[in-house]
Amino acid sequence: MSAGLALDAGIVALLLCAAGAAVAARSAFAGVVGFLAYGLALALAWVRLAAVDVALTEAAVSALTGVLLLGAAVRLRASEAAVAAERPSRGLRLAAALLCSAVAAGLAAVVLAFADPAPSLAPDAARRLPATGLDNPVTAALLSWRAVDTLLEKVVLLAGLLAVWSLAHDRAWGGRPGPPPRATRDGALALLARLLPPIGIVTGVYLVWTAADHPGGAFPGSTLLAAMWVLARMAGAVDAPAVGDPRLRAALVAGPLAFFAVGFAGYAWADGFLAYPAGWAKPLIVAIEIPMTISVAAALALLVAGPPVRAPSR
Repeated sequence: MSAGLALDAGIVALLLCAAGAAVAARSAFAGVVGFLAYGLALALAWVRLAAVDVALTEAAVSALTGVLLLGAAVRLRASEAAVAAERPSRGLRLAAALLCSAVAAGLAAVVLAFADPAPSLAPDAARRLPATGLDNPVTAALLSWRAVDTLLEKVVLLAGLLAVWSLAHDRAWGGRPGPPPRATRDGALALLARLLPPIGIVTGVYLVWTAADHPGGAFPGSTLLAAMWVLARMAGAVDAPAVGDPRLRAALVAGPLAFFAVGFAGYAWADGFLAYPAGWAKPLIVAIEIPMTISVAAALALLVAGPPVRAPSR
């Protein structure tokens, strides 16, 4: 067995073990730990498949989702024992196991039934890549050929944040999410909150800037920036902004507005919505990604922070 095959087998085994641990865990905290381990193993699997962009996004999203799940586990700790005592019937568990097995078998059958060689748009994408001025085909696909999908994803993210804010009480609308920060001066969390944010911010900016030619992009970069803010907030180094702050709202809508502005300008400059004039695709894509990074980072960080619970200051 070659070293590469042994590594792949180890990653698959780690994925199965982490997934099993997350599903079979009796406590919410143990389930979240299994989920985080699964996300890390899945990121390694994407690296082995040469999908570095997907691996970066998976690692970043898994980290932020893990923070959300840890917060939920802490809030549900008081009722966890009562819920754990309410075990479903043996028949229901058997039906769930059979359904999961059927879904897994169906997915396996679909994968094994692929044509050999599998149909691919990669040759067409490679042939059209020089027209965009980009060297990274992932960025070209997301912001040129599938730009409408990417735009809608960002708008949905903003809509999700508004839905979270709508859960706030009327008297807290426009206020700050979460309790006031309590600075942590000692311990591992305080140390990480001092060491990691400078490195994470520089890395996040680099991922955005290099995305035109190398793996990266606005989403993994902004997710990393949001994670650094969440870490600093957990350590009590920063407070959550008031959701009624005009500067915050401007940051949230800057990316979608820039995206829409370039998109509608395509009617005048090129052939239609989100069409780029010849020779201008790369600078316009960079012009979209910079404000989009700010908007996505702010939206992700505020989704983790939750709805406002403190009344706005007068």
